Amino acid sequence: MIKDYLRESFSYFGIYKELKTLTKVTTPERVDYGEDKDQYFLFFEPQEVKSDKVIIWIHGGGWNAGDPDYFDYVGQCFAKHGYRSVSIGYRLSPKNKYPCQIEDVCTCFNRVLEYLRDKGIATDRLVVAGPSAGAHLSSILCYSREDQERYNVDVSGVIGYIGSGGPYCFGRKMGNTMKILLNMLFPKDYDRDKGEPLALLSESDIPMLLIQSEHDGLIEFSCAEDFKKKADILGISCELYPVEDKENTHSWYTAGMFMRTRSRNKGLDKFFSFIEGL
Repeated sequence: MIKDYLRESFSYFGIYKELKTLTKVTTPERVDYGEDKDQYFLFFEPQEVKSDKVIIWIHGGGWNAGDPDYFDYVGQCFAKHGYRSVSIGYRLSPKNKYPCQIEDVCTCFNRVLEYLRDKGIATDRLVVAGPSAGAHLSSILCYSREDQERYNVDVSGVIGYIGSGGPYCFGRKMGNTMKILLNMLFPKDYDRDKGEPLALLSESDIPMLLIQSEHDGLIEFSCAEDFKKKADILGISCELYPVEDKENTHSWYTAGMFMRTRSRNKGLDKFFSFIEGL
């Protein structure tokens, strides 16, 4: 784990360098849904729409960094493959403590449904996806009946879920970095079961794909294994895909793979193959 953590740390330079080489194929439309600077989403319309499915993307960044503008290249990747997509932003920690983040995600999801319908785009073929902290939030959006009822969210139009490098369970499986991030995210003495995907996982007919690396550097592979075990018990169709690419550190397979092509990155190919099969 220490070796993988070091590899993760050294991977950032390569990702930032790659970021500068990327080209855009579309200009996204920004929509604000709140007064905070991070309460907005971006809608990406491809030059040629090749699918009636819409990808709803919730970014990562340790809950304390990132926004849809920074992860513009992910929406560009979806557009290159002919998919409409929406990239959701949310208030960040440590200034904003949980449950602000899931409240924003649910509020924005509802706003996105209205936005798509106003454009005449069907909302019954949605694929929700997210990496890292985004996998945490997106999995709660899709599978926590408690939060769906609290925030009046209807996920009946979601036909699939993809989580990459998700911190689905807390406790002993968390390394020091994740423990620090969680301490920044949650208020003191907060019942973390109310924010843990594993504890909140409810019965659902939404099939899921969990993309996880055995050389993540930040999150244990068993975290996804435990999530899958409970999904299996609940009768949720769940596939756990172990990352096979050499670029298998946390940042590379949760975000960096969208800088690649399907022929070059097996994880990216698996991502789109799953969506194509829905």
